[in-house]
Amino acid sequence: MRKGKIVSSFKEAVADIHDGATLIVGGFGLCGIPEQAILALRDQGTKNLTVVSNNCGVDDWGLGLLLANRQIKKMVSSYVGENKIFERQFLSGELEVELVPQGTLAERIRAGGAGIPGFYTATGVGTPIAEGKEHKEFDGRTYILERGIVGDFALVKAWKADTLGNLVFRKTARNFNPVAAMAGKITIAEVEEIVEAGVLNPDEIHTPGIYVQRVLLGTNYEKRIERRTVVQA
Repeated sequence: MRKGKIVSSFKEAVADIHDGATLIVGGFGLCGIPEQAILALRDQGTKNLTVVSNNCGVDDWGLGLLLANRQIKKMVSSYVGENKIFERQFLSGELEVELVPQGTLAERIRAGGAGIPGFYTATGVGTPIAEGKEHKEFDGRTYILERGIVGDFALVKAWKADTLGNLVFRKTARNFNPVAAMAGKITIAEVEEIVEAGVLNPDEIHTPGIYVQRVLLGTNYEKRIERRTVVQA
């Protein structure tokens, strides 16, 4: 059931994410990931997804659940070091991987959301990243052309939303989420609290509601620690 932008179930929110879709997913490690939307997508079983995200979760949580269910065809990401399933699928040829420097990935997503089809950057010049890309010189320095990224859908996690879809992110969960929200043709935001329009101070809004099509209230977030490090007493 839907009332404006507010959707009552995660199953309904992801129902039209089709086989072969491109998803842009917010989060950094396990911080600020749209974990309940990912669970709903796993249960739906959508296949052959291209997923654009900083990383691919861990073996048993986050986007790693979609990997384990063999729902991801291609990952566009900047870090893959915490996921053994990712490693196995990549080495076996099951998973296509496009590694992108982290700053370049963030700018490619931001550019896509801003309607900018491409930009030049010096990052990656002289490395395999630059192979097959247009090179151009500005002020005596060489740059490569990178394309903006637009997703069929974006999945993001915010702290608060109002009924118009305006989003507020909390602390480090404001990582890739704001740019991801901009770059989806349909953006689905799961949040920890929904308030009425007008309650949020305009100065605290990080993502305007014009970028957000669906808002859901999540519950019982686990807030897992990606890698626990302890010191011997």
